[in-house]
Amino acid sequence: MALPKLQIALDNGVLSEALASISQVGDEVDVIEAGTILCLAEGMEAVRCLRALYPEKTILADTKCADAGGTVAKNCADAGADWMTVICCATIPTMQAALKEVQDLQVELYGDWTFELAAKWKQAGLTQVVYHQSRDALLAGETWGEKDLAKIRRLVEMGFKVSVTGGLEVETLPLFAGIDVFTFIAGRGIRDAADPRQAAREFKAEIARIWG
Repeated sequence: MALPKLQIALDNGVLSEALASISQVGDEVDVIEAGTILCLAEGMEAVRCLRALYPEKTILADTKCADAGGTVAKNCADAGADWMTVICCATIPTMQAALKEVQDLQVELYGDWTFELAAKWKQAGLTQVVYHQSRDALLAGETWGEKDLAKIRRLVEMGFKVSVTGGLEVETLPLFAGIDVFTFIAGRGIRDAADPRQAAREFKAEIARIWG
């Protein structure tokens, strides 16, 4: 079982704030995400800046693309993104068109997706999915539970590289012990910490302890 990666989600609404955040933790994480909010607010300039600052890191554009996959993905790739996200309700042709333009594509699992649909993604060549506890669900009081872990295990068994996100803290990570998680995606749990660099290091240390 490989060591899970650590991804920082930059969901800042202003590029200058995102750059201030990443300057504290960019060297500590494996994947740098230009979050949906940041992409909507600042466009592909956010991706260009992250690529210029971190030429050796994996850069993800979290577009949650629903249509025009090839065009959106080409824009992301031209700006320097390695990976991009599509929303699970996008058509398979949209996903395949996007996958032709970027190194890899993540399918964001929201709403009423099914395992039958996931099997079709796999057949179409998609290999990454992101399992969410959404921000709105967390605000409504939902927490990680066995129902989530069972779905993640099944996706892993189907052959997907599964990333997980949504209110993750260092204390949350032991819940996933024994599961072949591809990437843990943390946002506010790192960005809003009193010492973001130390918070990222604590995430990495706990990942190494559990999966090392």
